[in-house]
Amino acid sequence: MGLSRDEVAKVSLLARLRFNEEELDTLTTQLGQVVEYIRQLEELDTESVQPMAHVEDAQNVFADDVPRPSLDREDALANAPKRDDECYRVPAVLGE
Repeated sequence: MGLSRDEVAKVSLLARLRFNEEELDTLTTQLGQVVEYIRQLEELDTESVQPMAHVEDAQNVFADDVPRPSLDREDALANAPKRDDECYRVPAVLGE
């Protein structure tokens, strides 16, 4: 059982997407194929498959957190439209 055209039209309305009649027909067919594929996957026996967050065995992908020289303050503030001796100057958001 695939998706009906009315179901796709309702979802597109909820998502605030506007499609013409031809696009709606195409999307109905394509989304129906996706739903059918998911139904095929539901038939697979996954009892012996361990749940995982990633396909590959990912380790820590972050670089080591080691101190290193940073950008000089003058270089960092060089292109600021407004600044004082130490900081960027921006309009107050929460008042004075």
